[in-house]
Amino acid sequence: MNDAVLGPVFVVASYFSGSIPFGLVLSKVLLGVDVRQVGSGNIGATNAARAGGRWMGVAVLLLDALKAVVPLLITRRVLGGGERGELWVMGVAIAAFAGHLFPVWLRFKGGKGVATGLGIFLVLAPWAALAGLATWVGVYLATRISSVGSLAGSLVCVASGFYLLGPTPIAWGCAAVGALIWWRHRENIGRLVRGEEGK
Repeated sequence: MNDAVLGPVFVVASYFSGSIPFGLVLSKVLLGVDVRQVGSGNIGATNAARAGGRWMGVAVLLLDALKAVVPLLITRRVLGGGERGELWVMGVAIAAFAGHLFPVWLRFKGGKGVATGLGIFLVLAPWAALAGLATWVGVYLATRISSVGSLAGSLVCVASGFYLLGPTPIAWGCAAVGALIWWRHRENIGRLVRGEEGK
C-alpha cells in the first residue's frame, strides 16, 4: 500500500489519538473528579496535578506526550523513507496536536498542547525538546508559574529547532505548534500582563 493511501489514514488516526483526553479520563476513573471543574478547568497536566497531586500531573503529561510520540514513530517507520515521508510525518504531528487542542469527544474544547507539543519535539527535534524542557524547569522553579515556563520552553524549542534543522518543513511545523501553544495561552498572557496570574 503506497503513501498516498496510508498517509491520510495515519493523519486521521493521529488526530483521534491526540483527541484522547487523558487528564479527564484519569481524574474521573481514579479520583471520581471532573478535572474541568477544578482550578483553571483545563484538561492538561498542570490542572490534573491540582486535582490529584503531582503523580497525577506527571501521568497526564507522559500520556499526553505519548499520544503524539506513538503515531509519529509509526509514521516515520512506515512512510519516513518515501518521497513525501517528511511531509506525512509533519502532517501526523500537526494532526495529533490538533486532536489535543480540539478533541471531537469534548466538543472541540481541549487543552493547551504543551505536553503533546513536547512529544512532537521529542521525536522530530529531540535536542530542541530537551532545551525547551530544561527552560521550562528553570523558569518554573524561578517563578513558580507554570504558564511562564510553558511559554518560555516552547519559544526555546522553536528557536532551537530552526538552529539545528534549518528552515525545513519539520522546523516550520514545529514553529506552528509553538505558535498555537502561545495562542492557547492568550488568557494566561493577559493575566501575566495584568499581574494576576496565579502561582
